[in-house]
Amino acid sequence: MKKFVMAALVGTLAGLAASTYIAGPLIAQEEASKKSVYHQLDLFGDVFERIRSQYVTQVDEADLIEAAIKGMMTSLDPHSSYLPPKDFDDMRVQTRGEFGGLGIEVTQEEGFVKVVSPIDDTPAHAAGVLAGDFITHVDGDSLLGMSLDEAVEKMRGPVGSEIIITIARETEEEPLEISIIRDTIKLTAVRVRTEGQTVVARITTFNDQTYTNLKSGLEESIKELGGMEKVNGFVIDLRNNPGGLLNQAIRVSDAFLEAGEIVSTRGRNPEDGDRFNASPGDLTEGKPIVVLINGGSASASEIVAGALKDHRRAVVVGTKSFGKGSVQTIMPVKGEGAMRLTTARYYTPSGRSIQGLGVLPDIIVEYIRPEPKDDENETKRPSGRFEADLPDSISNDSYTEDERRQIQEERTAAEDAAKLRDEDSQLAYAIDLLKGLSALTNNK
Repeated sequence: MKKFVMAALVGTLAGLAASTYIAGPLIAQEEASKKSVYHQLDLFGDVFERIRSQYVTQVDEADLIEAAIKGMMTSLDPHSSYLPPKDFDDMRVQTRGEFGGLGIEVTQEEGFVKVVSPIDDTPAHAAGVLAGDFITHVDGDSLLGMSLDEAVEKMRGPVGSEIIITIARETEEEPLEISIIRDTIKLTAVRVRTEGQTVVARITTFNDQTYTNLKSGLEESIKELGGMEKVNGFVIDLRNNPGGLLNQAIRVSDAFLEAGEIVSTRGRNPEDGDRFNASPGDLTEGKPIVVLINGGSASASEIVAGALKDHRRAVVVGTKSFGKGSVQTIMPVKGEGAMRLTTARYYTPSGRSIQGLGVLPDIIVEYIRPEPKDDENETKRPSGRFEADLPDSISNDSYTEDERRQIQEERTAAEDAAKLRDEDSQLAYAIDLLKGLSALTNNK
């Protein structure tokens, strides 16, 4: 027994000795790290004091501190930044759905300002700015070397004023100069309409209004068609949607899912992670869904597309999305400003991170840009020749009035579909796909 106690005691002492031996270098390393941080802070204070006292002209100390904070934030990633009080106020207004500007969402890529997407029905959209464009100059001044915040500030200005931006576009050999008149941007988060028996929901942004607008719009369109039994499916159009509020992306995804994980977020520490699950209830009652995405679909849009794809609740059509899989948290700081800090990555239900990869569509359909038409010289679509077009063909007098009306409706629907293929090839493909899915379901 004494031998056992002695052995146990020796083991404990050995363990303590080992832990002391291991902890010693760790403590020393931590102490050295602290000294290094204090040394760097001393260095910052020294540089700040020399600039303040010896720069060729007098400088504003508050501006120096703000510039240092901005530099620290922008060194982290393209989405982290410091928001001075005015920018913080502008951001809060923007999430409520109305603000002044051009109507574009931008990011920075290798030092260049890149358009993530133009926002529907805004000056930039009307002027022809496209997702993927690079803005190189504003009013003739180069943006190269500027931070993203500085470039955005340069593009801001009074409502009604003109700005000329120079665009580099992959499909164009020469830079393009585009004139835009700044305006108040009123964001309509969701527009819902019907195309034949299909309900099309165009979601342009994820702000405070998104889920509410989507729910009411779907209900009105379903009623317009005569009830859910008259609907063959739904198109959720997320093209050129730059994202927005995480909670709205979760609510929109939940609108079409009965159960299961929607998205998970994982931060620096395991305990900072979170999972968001769907609750029972599907606004579409299980009808087929097609989600449209492209290179301008980012962040919250990718959460929705990824969730519906992973649960096989929707067919995703279009081209690869932008690939922004990080979560930014707005943290108010002293002085009425705030910092936008990347605090987590988000993952689709299958556990896949979208960061840098994007959501790949189930069916890749490139967008075919409509050719400009000259109304005077526009030629009609060839209709072909049919039996009824032949001279002296035998007429069919067996049609009832209802059958004649149905034939006319089908002819009109075919003409409308042909027109839509000219205007928006991706949306037309999505609607055709839903027609096929509906026909298969009805034949079961």
